[in-house]
Amino acid sequence: MALGAEGVPRVREAILAKLVSLADAGAAAALAPHLRSDDAGLRNSCVEALQAMPAAVLPILPALLRDADPDVRLLAAEIARTQASETASALLAAVLETEPHPNVCAAVIEVLAECGTAGAVPALRAARARFADAPFLPGAIDIVLARLETGS
Repeated sequence: MALGAEGVPRVREAILAKLVSLADAGAAAALAPHLRSDDAGLRNSCVEALQAMPAAVLPILPALLRDADPDVRLLAAEIARTQASETASALLAAVLETEPHPNVCAAVIEVLAECGTAGAVPALRAARARFADAPFLPGAIDIVLARLETGS
């Protein structure tokens, strides 16, 4: 796709704007591979574009959250932020159940702190037990659990 090869910022912005205006499955599928780009600007632009089309990205979001590359999973957690709370919470709780990478878990926990629901509590507890020796995850999980368990 021209997006990855395009070096002129205004042209890249025009391509991204067109894809966002389409906001369909094809646009989401065209943007998703660029989450692997070495170009941080392109990666971030694609995350923002995918966040702008929550309905279009939803069908591919579970696969992005299970991607072999932890960086893609981390970015997918940020994309999940724009889904409805119940949807985002369910998707991210599923990630926490098996995610081995602490940085991905941290990204998931950060999003759950914003939009998590009580349905994520079991996955958060399991992740807390799995990462009990991690330097920062247990405390972050405790904060989210306290919010979800008190409903605040």
